Amino acid sequence: MEISSFPFDDLSQYYPTPYPELPVTIDHPNSNKKRRTVVVSEPENDTHESVDLFLKNTDTSTIKELLASVLNFGGGDDGEEELTAMNTTTTINNYQQAVVEVPPPAELEVVASQPSSKQQRNNKRNRNAFTSALVPAAPVSNHRRMWVVDRSKDWWEKCSHPDYPDEEFKKSFRMSKATFEMLCEELDPLVTKKNTMLRAAIPVRQRVAVCIWRLATGEPLREVSKRFGLGISTCHKLVLEVCTAIKTSLMGRFLQWPDDARLTTIKGEFEKMSGIPNVVGSMYTTHIPVIAPKANVGAYYNRRHTERNQKTSYTVTVQGVVDPCGVLTDVCIGWPGSFSDEKVLEKSALSQRANTGSMTQMSIIGNSNYPLMDWCLVPYSHQNLTWTQHAFNEKIGDVQKVAKDSFYRLKKRWGCLQKRTEVKLQELPVVLGACCVLHNICEMRKEEIVNEPDNSFELFDDEVLPENVVRSVTAVQARDHIAHKLLHHGLGGTSFL
Repeated sequence: MEISSFPFDDLSQYYPTPYPELPVTIDHPNSNKKRRTVVVSEPENDTHESVDLFLKNTDTSTIKELLASVLNFGGGDDGEEELTAMNTTTTINNYQQAVVEVPPPAELEVVASQPSSKQQRNNKRNRNAFTSALVPAAPVSNHRRMWVVDRSKDWWEKCSHPDYPDEEFKKSFRMSKATFEMLCEELDPLVTKKNTMLRAAIPVRQRVAVCIWRLATGEPLREVSKRFGLGISTCHKLVLEVCTAIKTSLMGRFLQWPDDARLTTIKGEFEKMSGIPNVVGSMYTTHIPVIAPKANVGAYYNRRHTERNQKTSYTVTVQGVVDPCGVLTDVCIGWPGSFSDEKVLEKSALSQRANTGSMTQMSIIGNSNYPLMDWCLVPYSHQNLTWTQHAFNEKIGDVQKVAKDSFYRLKKRWGCLQKRTEVKLQELPVVLGACCVLHNICEMRKEEIVNEPDNSFELFDDEVLPENVVRSVTAVQARDHIAHKLLHHGLGGTSFL
């Protein structure tokens, strides 16, 4: 609302000091009783003297502009009608001459008709706005305050110091300083942030360290916050950002299905180990505990883990194929814990690739949880085995041990896989994928597992026979042929004797 002119020139007469006495109207149900007038004066305020001095020393045009801004400020927010210029000029004079009727003293306890709480708030707001418009504001500093809570970063500064021992660094981050620096260089383009006017950006090394330490220890976010001197929500955000960057930039290089040349090398290494030809990988499936989800909770309920641990357990699965060095070449992450290993394998991209004919002349070794197929070789699981079958199972066990040991190091190195995590179920595959990539990097760089007395861990996953043990008659004949060849050429195991 804009005010262009006023019907009066001398504004000071309408703003005496102190403010004019305002009447209070008190209604009484019995109109026949005597009435009297009560005038209530508002308390004096030191601000009135400043207002009076300002009105005497200021020209009329300036006061008009200030009063126009006050009138614009006062109305409209609470749905009330806007004030007009004419109503404003007559309001105070009308109050000075108003006469109200009051009941006798004996009946003063009758409830008075006073302005509502909303009206009182509006009146107070209008007076404060007018006063603040008249009184000059204090000068504002050009220096911006840094709205950052001061937290201790002593622990991280000690770990990041060049003189910090490498063994101590490896205990905290499960990798050497050299591997950590390599990660920082690889992730620098994706996780670097620019400084702002409010705060300095968190350095790349600290961002990566927050994620690595969280994955390595599995400690709750509040402990991560204390260690690195950052907010809890900031730490959670950094973990997801770095895990996403690892998946985006490093998974294609450090976790991928081997090419033809690498497959030939893998076949030779596995055959040298077990005598079984055309083996391109060893397969294993493990379970990762999670917090009970809100949706489809029954699908994630793990009955076998619950019975064994005597504690309700909800899990997701991680299926992986490893090469002779324990490096993951294929992973399938995130299927509910109630799924059997057979069902997880059926839904994996590995199975789809095999069904299209891409796995000819190749075999992947699995345990008795998987069915026997043309491309999946598993041990004999029926009773009363022959010597040939026992010898074959022993060699299958040697290859299967490569995958199980690799998964042991995976879960031993990254402690977040051993306990229920605070990550949402929808974000969990990104975190698990990052752990698999980091595991491969450590395996390729020959990073050893640090054995700590307080970090004892035992890998245990239930073995349950599939509903359909044999999927292919051709696969049965091929397995029998391999078993006979191993025994007759002296390559079969003898520990069963």
